[in-house]
Amino acid sequence: MITSLAGVRPTGSSVPYASSKAALNHLTHLLANALGPDVRVNAIAPGLVATPWTEDWDDIHAAVGAMAPMKRSATPADIVELALVLATNTYVTGEVIVVDGGLNLR
Repeated sequence: MITSLAGVRPTGSSVPYASSKAALNHLTHLLANALGPDVRVNAIAPGLVATPWTEDWDDIHAAVGAMAPMKRSATPADIVELALVLATNTYVTGEVIVVDGGLNLR
C-alpha cells in the first residue's frame, strides 16, 4: 500500500486525507496479521515527493530541504526503490515504512 507521512504524524495535511491514510496504515497491520504467512502486506508512507503535482510548491520543498537530514524532498525513484525491496523480500510484513529523508526526526 502507498499511504503518507500524514497518516503517521498529525501535521501538514487535511483531516480527511490524514485520517484516510491512518486507516490504510491500520489496515496494513490487520491484513498482515490475518493473511500471513501466505500474503505479505506492507505500506510505504512518503513525505513530500517531487512530482509534477508538487512542482510549484517551492516554499514547501525548500522547508523540507532545510529541515530533513537528507536535505531534499523524495523523488518517485526513492519510493519505487523501496517498493521493489518490499516486493522481493519474503520476510517483511505488517510494516508501515516512512520515506521522508528523516523529516519525522525533527
